[in-house]
Amino acid sequence: MPIVPLLIKMSVPMMISMFVQAMYNIVDSMFVARISEDALTAVSLAFPIQMTMNAIAVGTGVGINACVSRFLGKGDHKSACKAANVQIFLSACYTLAFMILGIFFVRSFFLAQTDIESIVDGGVAYLRMICLLSVGSFFAQNFEKLLVSLGRSAESMISQISGAVFNIIFDWLLIFGIGPFPEMGIRGAALATVLGQMLSAVIALYYVLRSDSGIRFRLKEMLPTKAIVGGIYSVGIPSMITISLNSVMSFALNQILLTFSTTAAAVLGVWMKLHSFGFMPVFGMNNGTIAIFSYNYGAGKIDRVRKTLKLALIVGFIVSLAVMIIYEFIPVTLMKLFDASPAMLEIGIPAVRICAVTLPIGALAVIYSSCFQSLGRPHYSLFVNLCRQVIFMLPFAWLLSLTGVLQNVWIALPIGEAISLLCALYLNTKIKKLMAEKEKALNN
Repeated sequence: MPIVPLLIKMSVPMMISMFVQAMYNIVDSMFVARISEDALTAVSLAFPIQMTMNAIAVGTGVGINACVSRFLGKGDHKSACKAANVQIFLSACYTLAFMILGIFFVRSFFLAQTDIESIVDGGVAYLRMICLLSVGSFFAQNFEKLLVSLGRSAESMISQISGAVFNIIFDWLLIFGIGPFPEMGIRGAALATVLGQMLSAVIALYYVLRSDSGIRFRLKEMLPTKAIVGGIYSVGIPSMITISLNSVMSFALNQILLTFSTTAAAVLGVWMKLHSFGFMPVFGMNNGTIAIFSYNYGAGKIDRVRKTLKLALIVGFIVSLAVMIIYEFIPVTLMKLFDASPAMLEIGIPAVRICAVTLPIGALAVIYSSCFQSLGRPHYSLFVNLCRQVIFMLPFAWLLSLTGVLQNVWIALPIGEAISLLCALYLNTKIKKLMAEKEKALNN
């Protein structure tokens, strides 16, 4: 298929579904904010663990996507089926690990950040349920990414939207006890989230099983092999680390912001939700482009890889620039979605305007990063994302906090994105040489 319609077919459904997915987090926080600002702060402080969980789930899913797509590009259907089976075993292991974390370590995690009892108790209630019932999170992501690798992005979109809509509706019902439902407060927000994830997983599995791909799940095929696990994690681990860096960044920034006030930490939590929402079109497009990059690189069609990268960069920049402009004009409206107090508005309005600048810059870096992963250079991708969220951004945030002016801390975010984009542009020159060499070898 020509690249433009192919990118639309593969990416637009994922962009729509990721937009709706982002509503999970935003609606959660909007409703929780109506309980109290402490409840919103508790959910904000829980964000690093949730992002770590999401990092593992998405990273494995991206690895499955690239691995299955590459095998299909080579015509190796047996290995593609084996990779799809192995992800069942991996998801079960992740679920068990987070159940243990939820039982034994959640309270210590919150006490390491604050000693305000209402925040700690609310955070423990919320995060413990998220961890104990994390099965839906892992299986939903992996089945959905498997559908994308099979060229069934629309069905992946349906499964994600179904879970998100369920979460949005039941957030309201379970938090406030509407109709026959009990009033569960912050626990209701957690329960609505995990039940929505489970629904997404069931629907995605249904679509995989009814597809004509030949993918079938058998117990003996679920045991991992070195080759398959290596193929999954060669692409998946950089994605995991990339998203986990968001957790590291969020946790470290919380510690810096808590030296100013708990309200500043709540504002960061709100920005992280808004950032996720604004970035979802790029992440959704990446899910489609990874399959296109991997399939065509595996098939030796280098020119199609180049065309896909160029188109993805243009679309990603335009979409994220549009979101940035919207955020710049309506920061008050965005903050009031979260029942912001006057103190929260005072901090949040300049924060949103400064941080919104990161969206178009970061979009380009993320698209380059996905291309690096798909073409067998995951360490390039890892380096770019380390630059984005740790190497430059956190030191600048700490240094700017020493000025004693909270508003200066937010400037560290666009600084980190800008430097990381320069690094990505440099590494892309090496990728161009790699593709040229492979193309020359194929022509000979």
